[in-house]
Amino acid sequence: MPLPVYLLALAVFAMGTSEFMLAGLLPDLAADLGVSVATAGLLTTAFAAGMVVGAPLTAALARRRPPRATLLAFLGLFLAAHVIGAVTDHFAVLLATRVVAALANAGFLAVALTAAAALVAPDRKGRALAVLLGGTTIATIAGVPGGALLGALLDWRATFWAVALLCVPAALGLLRGLPDTRETHGLRTELAALRRPRLLLVMGLGALVNAATFGAFTYIAPVVTETAGLGALWVPVVLVLFGAGSFTGVTVAGRLSDHRPGRVVAVAGPLLLLGWCALGLLAAHPAALLALAFTQGALAFAVGSTLIARVLHEAADAPTMAGSYATAALNVGAAAGPVLAAFALGVGPAGPLWAAAVLVAAALLIAVPGRRVFTVLR
Repeated sequence: MPLPVYLLALAVFAMGTSEFMLAGLLPDLAADLGVSVATAGLLTTAFAAGMVVGAPLTAALARRRPPRATLLAFLGLFLAAHVIGAVTDHFAVLLATRVVAALANAGFLAVALTAAAALVAPDRKGRALAVLLGGTTIATIAGVPGGALLGALLDWRATFWAVALLCVPAALGLLRGLPDTRETHGLRTELAALRRPRLLLVMGLGALVNAATFGAFTYIAPVVTETAGLGALWVPVVLVLFGAGSFTGVTVAGRLSDHRPGRVVAVAGPLLLLGWCALGLLAAHPAALLALAFTQGALAFAVGSTLIARVLHEAADAPTMAGSYATAALNVGAAAGPVLAAFALGVGPAGPLWAAAVLVAAALLIAVPGRRVFTVLR
């Protein structure tokens, strides 16, 4: 795998850490800035909103620039947003930096997906994507817990500084390691790809699976402490297990999705559905909860990364916008899943797990009839 792919993954690791790190920092951050924890939670909402709208917008605006210059610009903007966030004493300024950071994150990921795919042969796109998304999964394993620990030992600002510093080696590496090439295609031609049912189907499936994943992931803490009756210290353990499973799933699927994507989805998809149902039924048993946290992370990211890889394949004739389509599918799911899961909390802490099962079942019902999913994913 070319070195620039790993440098892109390093930047994605920094951005993934930033996206999820506030979960462990909100109480101290709110106290320092003189706002309520609920108000501080708007920082997460602002980041999610920026990610949803940022991918297609930033990709369209930057499409005529070479990938290296575009990626460095987004990475520099992301770094600057974290430096300003680390020094500000005003919540409104911090909120604005989260929106800017999300826009930069979305734009970077959209271009990085396309750039990584262009660096390898067509039959290795899935593996390149696995390396790239591995940055996000490692962020859930190491970056987020590490950020929470750094915030506890120092303060929340130290975590912002750490994320900014992570961007520096990635930027230097991309400056030297990424080819400065550019492909020019008409925007209208690239947007026309969105009219193809095959592409829309795979994007929809990816969004549904990601909605299930993020909906359950967001509300896993009540499952651990209330349903399973474990102490609060077990929450990060479950999250790390989920993250470790995610990395495993992305890695294994990356080696299979280029040649047997239909088989990956056909096998892992139903297992993912059964896993959410099993977790909903067995979450009160700690041993089952811990085992299924790893399993569901692996299955969710195996299916999700395979579908996102197929988005890049189906949008191959839209090289500057393909990454934004994949990013949009990811983030529509990431934004919608927690909202739907929040409604499911009305039936109890395990409600989001059943909501995840419903979302995966919907994806399978859409994909299976007439073996359409195998036609799309071949």
